[in-house]
Amino acid sequence: MGVSVSFILNSALLGVGLAMDAFSVSIANALADPGMRRRRQVLIAGTFALFQFLMPMLGWICVHTLLTFFVAFQRFIPWIALILLGWIGGKMLWEGFHPEADEAQARALSRGALLLQGVATSIDALSVGFTIAGYGWALALIASLIIAAVTYVICMGGLRIGRRFGERLSQKATILGGAILVGIGLEILIKSYL
Repeated sequence: MGVSVSFILNSALLGVGLAMDAFSVSIANALADPGMRRRRQVLIAGTFALFQFLMPMLGWICVHTLLTFFVAFQRFIPWIALILLGWIGGKMLWEGFHPEADEAQARALSRGALLLQGVATSIDALSVGFTIAGYGWALALIASLIIAAVTYVICMGGLRIGRRFGERLSQKATILGGAILVGIGLEILIKSYL
């Protein structure tokens, strides 16, 4: 199998499906910080794209080397996503309901929290390694790069949407953003049991 139009289209559609959680989290991040600078937006979208690239490649490597370990680990993926997103979202909810906290600190998304968001929103992409397991390493790399590019574009759109609505929602934006993150974590968990 080589790089064809259908390969590119399938990889792009896979990227769209995988990017939806990162899109929602991007909106939540921008809701909490409507004055976010362009550099910060690029960092956030780039982080999500990086993890959406790394996770399918890691899944592909697992299929080719550590399949037994990955199968045992797969059932914990929804719980890990719920814990990570629940913790970050819960913190945002607490800050939203306690406006006496330093507003700059409440709006700031630390690098650690951003990395946790990146892992939490892309951890389900590990299983994509199974769907691309038939590819050689070069095709798996290209598919992962396409997924990352699609994720980046979608997340930048989510950040713009969140900034626009964040300016209108003002104080309630942090509460809404936290609720969105907790909701995404619950959705990932519930979908894993359906």
